Amino acid sequence: MAFAAVVLLGGGAAGCGGDSAKEDSAKLAPTAAVAKVAENSEDITSLHYRVTGTVPERGRVTAEASMKTEKAKPTAMTMKMTVAGARAKGGLDIRFVDKAIYLGGSDLDPATSGGKNWVRAEPAVWGRGASNNNSYRVLPRSMEVSPVVQSTFLAGSKDVRRLGTETVDGTKAVHYRGTVTSRELRAAQSAAKGKDTWDARTERVDQFVNLGIDGALAMDLWVDGDDHPEQFRVRGKTYATQNDTDGGTLDLTVTFLDLNKPVTVKAPPAADTTTLAADAQEG
Repeated sequence: MAFAAVVLLGGGAAGCGGDSAKEDSAKLAPTAAVAKVAENSEDITSLHYRVTGTVPERGRVTAEASMKTEKAKPTAMTMKMTVAGARAKGGLDIRFVDKAIYLGGSDLDPATSGGKNWVRAEPAVWGRGASNNNSYRVLPRSMEVSPVVQSTFLAGSKDVRRLGTETVDGTKAVHYRGTVTSRELRAAQSAAKGKDTWDARTERVDQFVNLGIDGALAMDLWVDGDDHPEQFRVRGKTYATQNDTDGGTLDLTVTFLDLNKPVTVKAPPAADTTTLAADAQEG
């Protein structure tokens, strides 16, 4: 059985930026503005964020998480995720630390956890490209992607436009909207000059592929006064997969609550953790 089988799954703060959008930033051309966000994403070492929306594999999900990015190795993440319709109502605690995934919370199936409060499996990888992630099908594939990288997708868009200034969680932010395809991101990757730019655009392509979008991805991005993302929303049809034969509609909103604040993720006590056998981890 897959590691996800230990989960009782159901069916199918303050803003991080300043209190106002800077006038100079708001006057940038839309393409330049979203490119600036992508450039500044390289300085993000940690993130506290909230996710709400619908994913094809699970339906309605909500989550709140804190993470350390590749810039602050070793990467780590802690998340509390709730799936609408799950048999248990308390949600799932998820931790990625020391190259392992830990699951706890009331959604953990006691029949497979050996009476312990946590289950562990390794190796586990999160926040990377489509071929590198391994959350043992616990996370929806669209939530395996790093939200920092997701926030840069509009930098590859050919039709990004500015909609105006709005307030997100009490912070004024400039709202941009556009669509983006894997072809556009690959074209931007091919045009990259310099290793750093190539690496950043390659990561963008890899993580876009992880979303499984069939066609164009519609994206809204709200940018704060420090040219950092305050919030973004992604929507699109997804390909059918082995575990989701009909595909479906992805519609997720990610709100950045804090940037570059200390994040500590600790493994649960070993005495309260059972390790899932290798044969039970297979999908």
